[in-house]
Amino acid sequence: MPPEPAFLLHRRPYRETSALVDLLTLHHGRIRAVARGVQRPGARSRQRLQPFAPLFVTWRGERELKRLMLMETRGQVALLAGEGLLCGFYANELATRLLPPEMPAADVFAFYTALLEALPRPPERMLALRRYEWSLLEALGATPRFATPDGAALDGQTRYAFDAPSGAFVPADGGIDGRALGLLARGSWHRPGLAGALKALMRQALAPHLGHTELRSRRLLQDLIHRRRARGNG
Repeated sequence: MPPEPAFLLHRRPYRETSALVDLLTLHHGRIRAVARGVQRPGARSRQRLQPFAPLFVTWRGERELKRLMLMETRGQVALLAGEGLLCGFYANELATRLLPPEMPAADVFAFYTALLEALPRPPERMLALRRYEWSLLEALGATPRFATPDGAALDGQTRYAFDAPSGAFVPADGGIDGRALGLLARGSWHRPGLAGALKALMRQALAPHLGHTELRSRRLLQDLIHRRRARGNG
C-alpha cells in the first residue's frame, strides 16, 4: 500500500517493547495496529509516534488489529499547551470512542487537521472544535434535524432539547433557544452570542453515541477551568 497520511489518536504499551495504537488516517478512518519496538528506549519510532504529529504510515493485516510497517514524519508537531492541549486530547478521545474501525472518514481527517492548526490560537479554537465535532456526527450519519420529530419548523420563541431517537428537537424548559437553533441551521456558527448554544447542541447530539462513560479529557478540561476561576476569585 502507498504511505497513508495519519495522526496518532491513542497509544498504550503492548507486551515488552511494543504498543497498541489507534490512528486516524486519511482514506481508511480509524486504524488499530501493533507498533513493534516503539517502547524500546532510544527507538526512533518512539519519538515519531507522538500525539498531534503528522505521519505517513503503512500496515499489514486483514483483521481488525493490523501490524504497523512504516512510520515516517510528514510535518511539524502542533505545539499545544494548557487548554489547547486538553482540547487536542478531547478531539483524539472523541475519534477513538466514536469512529468504527476502518470506516472512511476523510472529512473528519480534514477537520481534525484544521483543528490542530487552530488550537494554538484561542480566538479560533472553539469554533474549529465544534466543526470537528459536527464532522464526526456526519460520519456517523447522526447530524441533528433542525425540526420537531414530526417535521415541523422550530419556533423562535420556544426552547428545545435534542431528542436522540428522532434526531430532532422537542420543547424543553431550560433547553436551547429556538432562534439560536435557527441560526445554527443556516450555518451562522460564527455569529456573536451563539457559542453557548452551539456547545450545548454538540454535547446533546454526541451524548447518545458516547454512552455513560465519562470522557477523561473533558474532566481534565473542566478541572483546568475551575482552577483558573478559583485563582481569579482569590
